[in-house]
Amino acid sequence: MSRFIGHFQEWFLYEGNGSAVCKTVNASNVLPRHGAYHRTYNEVVRCRVSPAETDAPYRALIIAFLVLISIAFTACGINGDQGNMSPEGGSASPTAPILLFNGTGTSSNDVKAVEAILNSNHLHYSTVNSSRLNEMSESRIRGYRLLIVPGGNFVDIGNSLTTSTTTNVRSAVQNGLNYLGICAGGFFAGNSPYNGLNLTSGVRFGFYAAENRGIRKAAVAISSAGAPTLDHYWEDGPEFTGWGAVVGKYPDGTPAIVEGTFGSGWVVLTGVHPEAPADWRRGMTFATSASVDHAYAGTLIQAALNRESLSHY
Repeated sequence: MSRFIGHFQEWFLYEGNGSAVCKTVNASNVLPRHGAYHRTYNEVVRCRVSPAETDAPYRALIIAFLVLISIAFTACGINGDQGNMSPEGGSASPTAPILLFNGTGTSSNDVKAVEAILNSNHLHYSTVNSSRLNEMSESRIRGYRLLIVPGGNFVDIGNSLTTSTTTNVRSAVQNGLNYLGICAGGFFAGNSPYNGLNLTSGVRFGFYAAENRGIRKAAVAISSAGAPTLDHYWEDGPEFTGWGAVVGKYPDGTPAIVEGTFGSGWVVLTGVHPEAPADWRRGMTFATSASVDHAYAGTLIQAALNRESLSHY
């Protein structure tokens, strides 16, 4: 706790034996207090302070302060590093199993949409931007179980990262990190000329055919093996011909959702946005509710996280 003496702020922690560890802030000269001297700027010294010299209100504040600290640490233990914790802090084995990329090129709205799905499924996660990811080693990246790269601009995503970083991510997946790519994250997972990850052994992905007809976004019916057809939000998304097991198909039969392995890593790619919030649907007609699509988004995340194979063709 602290109190002000003149123009100086003094911090002290009682030890219960009549002693206190005292620290003065903004003290440039000797400051006398109760016969003891606090000497230099920011210097911690031991001084004698008898209990009788300490006012009862200060003792009460100390107790309250310690109670608040105890509550704060308990809350941290409950929340873990969900949402906004930096992956650079802490030990080499992160608490959160999921690393969500929110760097250059990603859509901030899609990052928020993915976070909403993670939160509704009570999944702990950390976020990482481009500069932070560029600083992370392969072993540090591999400390997570799942990397999610959301929608946005796959050209800018790739170009915001160093070639060493994409090599580290690729090696991490090869050595057991799982990967979920959504729209731009799906393009980025392929053999993109814009510093892509090439988790596909050379396969490069193109846009779903609606793009060639001048359509930029639409409600698209995605058929799944052994499951009902769902209308999902699509916007400039890829199709995945040539790689993986096909989980979902576009109306023209090309792959919309695929899964497969790269080394020891499990990879799930989707060209549509099941996580899309309801306000993205304005001006379009969907036969499927947003809540049903969101449930499917949770299924994709859980499958990628837990290496679970979905029904496929």
